[in-house]
Amino acid sequence: MTGMGVDGIKRLIPHRFPILLLDRITEVSPGASLTAIKAVTCNEPCYEHVGDDAGARAYHYPPSLILESWAQAAAALALWEQPNPDVLSGNVVLGGAMKNVRFHRPVVPGDVIEHRVRLVRQVGDSSIMEGETLVGAEVVHEIGAMVETMRPIGVLRAPLVSPAVSRAGSAS
Repeated sequence: MTGMGVDGIKRLIPHRFPILLLDRITEVSPGASLTAIKAVTCNEPCYEHVGDDAGARAYHYPPSLILESWAQAAAALALWEQPNPDVLSGNVVLGGAMKNVRFHRPVVPGDVIEHRVRLVRQVGDSSIMEGETLVGAEVVHEIGAMVETMRPIGVLRAPLVSPAVSRAGSAS
């Protein structure tokens, strides 16, 4: 399948403004790989407080947002066949360990970043993904491995315990 815009992405993963960091899924091979893009603009929330006299370095897109955007593409691949746009029900994709993460050059407004995600291995509800981010033909970010797992929201939601009950139970 090719081509899915923001409306389709929002039916697949739970991310919303201001943290939805994918604009389009351009290609997917379910259970194998996914390619997605994000256009970086000077109107990103991360640039809101950049002053008029700031230099070019102030417009380097934060590496943490590149990682988050790539991880959203990985979540889209993991959820492709069982979408869950509501984190308050169903299964939630949890990102785990990342290794061999490398950044090669800054991303700046005007760049269109292309995330390539590949499923390396799947064991039960856990997946190992790898991939890279490109601007044009140039690799700007690589990730050697990221572990994702799916868990039912009910397992993750701890029952609320009032402070009085908590203190009473811990008295010795």
